[in-house]
Amino acid sequence: MVYAVLFLGPAIASVVISFTRWDGIGTAEPVGIDNYLTLMGDTVFHTAFKNTMVVLLGGGIAVFVLAFGLTMVLREMRGRKFVRSVVFFPTIISPVVLAILWGFIFQANGLMDTGLDQIGIANSPNWLGDHLFLIIVIGLVWTHLGLYVTILMAAVDQIPRYLYEECALAGATAWQRFRYVTLPLTWDVVSAAAVLWTIGSLKIFEFIYAFGGTTADMPPTSVWNSALFIYGNTFGGRTPSFSFGYASAAAVVTVIAVMAFVVLLRRATRRDPIEF
Repeated sequence: MVYAVLFLGPAIASVVISFTRWDGIGTAEPVGIDNYLTLMGDTVFHTAFKNTMVVLLGGGIAVFVLAFGLTMVLREMRGRKFVRSVVFFPTIISPVVLAILWGFIFQANGLMDTGLDQIGIANSPNWLGDHLFLIIVIGLVWTHLGLYVTILMAAVDQIPRYLYEECALAGATAWQRFRYVTLPLTWDVVSAAAVLWTIGSLKIFEFIYAFGGTTADMPPTSVWNSALFIYGNTFGGRTPSFSFGYASAAAVVTVIAVMAFVVLLRRATRRDPIEF
């Protein structure tokens, strides 16, 4: 009952509203598939959808590569629990606070520029002017990395140590240990974590909004993802448009695309379970 009220009800309502023109207060006017046809020609939505996919795919690959790398390094390190806590720390901090900190690092004459100047690089790039979305993606990887390091490390800790000892006796390289022991025996966890990242990437909002926007204005449309596009067409900006029907259509398209991706991902990562 609670699930139906809190999830299914709003989801069904969004689908119905997506076929209307509604400002959230007055009577909803049925418009058929006009909202969806408008989306097909909306370059802002195209950019937002592309950015969502970049975060999902590019950010996801970066998160899992770095998480596996850190897991393998921390596995053999003394004090790994302390280091793991430090890596996990950004996960428990508000994305708004992390976005403000990220801004201090990459603003003009900020920590990054100062660091580069100290090593002799005087003409540093215009981070926020020319590479804003790239900096946002890197920031998202940083803020989510600790969670996936913790998940993967918990899975790696379940692998019996004698398997690695036998690999060492056989002269296996670090890559071979990862390829033939670590990855196959943690595959179920990796698959579940990939789905978790896919769903989580759809809900990213606060970090981009706080990092790219101001107190009164939203971030530039070039860095919008689907969540910001929906907000921008409802309550966002100095003069909100309250286009709930149009925003609902964008939400429906994005959710369907991500659901299709999740199904493909689950099929691609399906493996027979390995007992050890």
